[in-house]
Amino acid sequence: MATIMDTIAADASLKTLKKALDIVGGVGERLKGPGNFTFFAPSDEAFARLNVETVLADTAKLADILNYHLVDKKHYEKEMDVKNLDSLVTELGKSLSIYLDENEIMIDNAHIVKADIECSNGVIHVIDNVFLPQHSGWYETLA
Repeated sequence: MATIMDTIAADASLKTLKKALDIVGGVGERLKGPGNFTFFAPSDEAFARLNVETVLADTAKLADILNYHLVDKKHYEKEMDVKNLDSLVTELGKSLSIYLDENEIMIDNAHIVKADIECSNGVIHVIDNVFLPQHSGWYETLA
């Protein structure tokens, strides 16, 4: 079974994410190694809503963005029911809220468009938005 990083590399709808993970080697290396992660993978369409050149140009802030999508435990879509879980703490140390919107699970401001992609070191959920940490005005310029 492939790792999270291998799975992202093989998915044609995650090319921008793959490029970002290559730029921020530490996060990409972590997704190749052992673990039990959940990774919320923004699709190319999600990245297209941002100023991608600006996002990819600042590796420190890009690392924050990528770590904001990584959780250090496997969480399947069916387990992310708001009755059982209302947030997840990311590797950035910030929480992502989980709630229902018209009976559809939302993670912060994103819908899961493809759930529970099993990998040797965790699970991937492809999402339709990019999570942006709100600790700097820089992030507001991306949208």
